[in-house]
Amino acid sequence: MRALIISDIHSNLQALEAVLSSAPEHDDVWNLGDVVGYGANPNEVIDVARQLGGVVVRGNHDRACCGKITIDDFSEAAADAITWTQGVLAEGNREWLRQLPAGPIKPAKERVICVHGMPRDEDEYLLYSGNAQAALDQSPAGIIFFGHTHRQVGFSRKGRDVLRFKPEFSSRDEAKQYELRLRKGTRYVLNPGSVGQPRDGDWRAAFAVFDAARALFTWHRVPYNLSTAQRRIRRAGLPDYLAARLRSGQ
Repeated sequence: MRALIISDIHSNLQALEAVLSSAPEHDDVWNLGDVVGYGANPNEVIDVARQLGGVVVRGNHDRACCGKITIDDFSEAAADAITWTQGVLAEGNREWLRQLPAGPIKPAKERVICVHGMPRDEDEYLLYSGNAQAALDQSPAGIIFFGHTHRQVGFSRKGRDVLRFKPEFSSRDEAKQYELRLRKGTRYVLNPGSVGQPRDGDWRAAFAVFDAARALFTWHRVPYNLSTAQRRIRRAGLPDYLAARLRSGQ
């Protein structure tokens, strides 16, 4: 079984299209949430996500954009984008967001789960080894796939020691991949990165592929039509900051 793992698309249609056109063959899609927010193509991105099917875990922006939570805890730019998204969402897509389940979701026979934030708190950011330790303590899963932080990162634990690591790519402009061999007796917490709004200093769209049969997890980065994504944000009247940050990957 091979799964395409995506997260934090954030209404960036150009990034999502680049990911899907470059992704290797896969049997299923596991979407870790925040399909919408920030970007200028929420309806188009939801349409694609619905067609892909598979697992979709809700994110905090998904809940806010369909009105399930308030925007009080969001930054000003994020809140502006949420309000704009609420105004343009097709009703069918709004209802689809409302029906998205909270994680954890167990998508396969393998001992893995999909979450947006932490297993017991979907809004909590999993950034440090201490968070990873807590996440593994909260779930019996051998692998926890998570999003929310917009960073390609991983943690492993064998015994009680937690190791933090991340992919190293030889280029910041071309399509690249980084393989991680998964070892028996070791548990993992893995983030595929953000499709539509990376925050790890790399502007390229991020995703990952989990090959259960080969015990292999592969991080990918692919370039996309950044200028079109930025132009659409500006034409929509969204904060210019949301367009500018796409170039820096911050």
